[in-house]
Amino acid sequence: MRRDRQGGGGMILVSFIAALALTIMPLPDTLELARPEWVILVVVYWVMALPERIGVGIAWIMGLLLDVVRDALLGQYAITLALIAFIVIYMHQRLRVFPVWQQALVISMLVILQYILVFWIKGLTGELPSFWKMLLPAISTGIFWPPVFLLMRQIRRHYQIS
Repeated sequence: MRRDRQGGGGMILVSFIAALALTIMPLPDTLELARPEWVILVVVYWVMALPERIGVGIAWIMGLLLDVVRDALLGQYAITLALIAFIVIYMHQRLRVFPVWQQALVISMLVILQYILVFWIKGLTGELPSFWKMLLPAISTGIFWPPVFLLMRQIRRHYQIS
């Protein structure tokens, strides 16, 4: 089996599709508030691992898809994911040497940043969001970072994606 950039691109695409699928997967009402931000996890991983291939443009496209999937104001998640990708590209060399638990804290802070921006946009449209709608997903996303990171790293190494 040939494992080149094309095969790697396919696996990157599959990981993005899986993240979108996990985002729209129905959950019980009690767990819905704590749904991890799967798209952020995958975007941050690929931007951190391959900043020369996956960057702000891909994050913008994933944000537009997230806007459509979540039936949100078109562009609000695109802007936030592009900003997150920019921050991760800027910090990727430092982030890569952090222990996974510190990376999880950074990811949680990035999710809080995303929610602050989304809540600000929603506030402009008249919605009043809850503080818990921001805090619980940030915590759950940070908790899920270590297993997602290890799984994605294993996939990247297995398929020799570079």
